[in-house]
Amino acid sequence: MPIMTTPIFPPQAPGSRPKGARSEREASAHVRNMFSRIAPRYDFLNHLLSLSLDRVWRRRAASKFQRVLRRTNARVLDLCCGTGDLTFAMERVRMKAWRDRGAYRIPMVGSDFAEPMLERAHEKGRQHHRAAVFVASDALRLPFPNACFDLVTTAFGFRNLANYENGLREIARVLKDDGQVGILEFSEPKGGPMAGLFRLYFRHILPNIGGIISGSKDAYRYLPGSVAKFPSRTELAEMMKRVGFVDVKIFSWNFGSVVLHSARMPEQASEPVNN
Repeated sequence: MPIMTTPIFPPQAPGSRPKGARSEREASAHVRNMFSRIAPRYDFLNHLLSLSLDRVWRRRAASKFQRVLRRTNARVLDLCCGTGDLTFAMERVRMKAWRDRGAYRIPMVGSDFAEPMLERAHEKGRQHHRAAVFVASDALRLPFPNACFDLVTTAFGFRNLANYENGLREIARVLKDDGQVGILEFSEPKGGPMAGLFRLYFRHILPNIGGIISGSKDAYRYLPGSVAKFPSRTELAEMMKRVGFVDVKIFSWNFGSVVLHSARMPEQASEPVNN
């Protein structure tokens, strides 16, 4: 009897699809292993390959949420936090907004499933006395109760999820009513003089430099492919609305190659919409 095969990836479920991965579980494992391997050179390469503009983009993203961050009782989750750069950028925005720098504030939470990344985040936080804790967890199965955060952010990590819509549903689950979300990601410019330059740099120059310095060519070949396949800014905005987010706003920087989506959960929200 012939063996019947069916697709393991859910049909029409956008998400990260690393080469060779046959299921969402395999995709997640591939991404986790890849980022664990490049963790020792991750910060150095981020700053080098972006000419340190990655610091600017995170600072701009953090500033968009200063009304939440300035509250001493705000509970903040930085999802797919890597080595904690956005976590610390938000902490700096929060401290700048306060007159009393010694005031108690609820520590921010950084979450990632690549533990070597978290080890570096923890060490950076310890060295600079940042009020942050770091937790190893899968963004598609967060170990937090419903409606416990006022703000959930993620920088350059959301596109690595094996299922984008499920990731949004999980964010919606842990957000309080009227809680906010911020997703900072790369985006491929679709036209204009910068589009060709972006593709040249992202598809050819960046993978070669990143692969040589990190020792992992696969990781930096994966990067441009993951950006090219990521939903457009309007597609991601529509996906957020389907899940139940409202007031979706889009901010674009660096000639359209870096995009921030912000939104919030409606007040007195019921369970996220299930289609």
